[in-house]
Amino acid sequence: MKLKFSNIIQVLGFMILRLCMICVLLILVVIFYDIITKGIGVVSWEFITKPPVDGMTKGGIYPAIIGTFFITMITAILSVPLGMGCAIFLNEYARDNGLTRFIRMSIRNLSGVPSIVYGLFGVALFVEGCHFGTSILAAGCTLGLMTLPLTITASEEALKTVPRAYREGSLALGATKWQSIWTNVLPYAVPGMLTGTILGLSRAAGETAPILFTGAAFFLPDVPNSVFSQFMALPYHLYIMSTQHHNISLVRPIAYGTALVLIILIFAMNSIAIITRYHLRKKGIAHG
Repeated sequence: MKLKFSNIIQVLGFMILRLCMICVLLILVVIFYDIITKGIGVVSWEFITKPPVDGMTKGGIYPAIIGTFFITMITAILSVPLGMGCAIFLNEYARDNGLTRFIRMSIRNLSGVPSIVYGLFGVALFVEGCHFGTSILAAGCTLGLMTLPLTITASEEALKTVPRAYREGSLALGATKWQSIWTNVLPYAVPGMLTGTILGLSRAAGETAPILFTGAAFFLPDVPNSVFSQFMALPYHLYIMSTQHHNISLVRPIAYGTALVLIILIFAMNSIAIITRYHLRKKGIAHG
């Protein structure tokens, strides 16, 4: 009787979990269907390769695509090496004491800070303090700081999945600490580290609040010619098309097209993460 009751609880639990999964998938399907059906008619080669014209009521989103690409690259240059390096130090070198635990707690708390707070901090530090002005560099550095906690956390969790025996076996054979990490730990941890990092960059590519204060322009049909130039970006362009334009009903199809292009770019970045993780994990298994 007791065993039968446990089986009923298990079946009910699985049913609830499946129902939750179905609800989430249905919501995603509805959102994607709405964006795709209303945006696919706008997306074309001219839409992707031409600048906006006639008060952004015609033309394309090419400058916004280029601006998004530039700030994402700067974000990656800042957050990836610093985040992975910090994770390696915390997991492999730092002692397990109160200070280390406080640092980890602070990093996790920073992951939950609203993005607009990072935007205000970026204005104070990069725009005013470092004299970058409202520019691609200031916006990229701000997004880099915002992505850093997520990169550190994801990288450290990936390092923790590598068994301690891999390290101890290498050290027992006379390898140095760094040699052990480089040859026996990173090949198995890099797939997870890279996946978390690219997911963080995907989030940064879709943020509006941090770049709103640090360099995004309302209308700038020319492509930026340096990292100190202002820029257009897809998320901010979408925000303008959806809420601030003087004729929202006229440009609504352009807003849907912009949203579709942004989703495709983020999906492409996530696909790269999945494919890269698969190949690196397969290579690590073969190496092992």
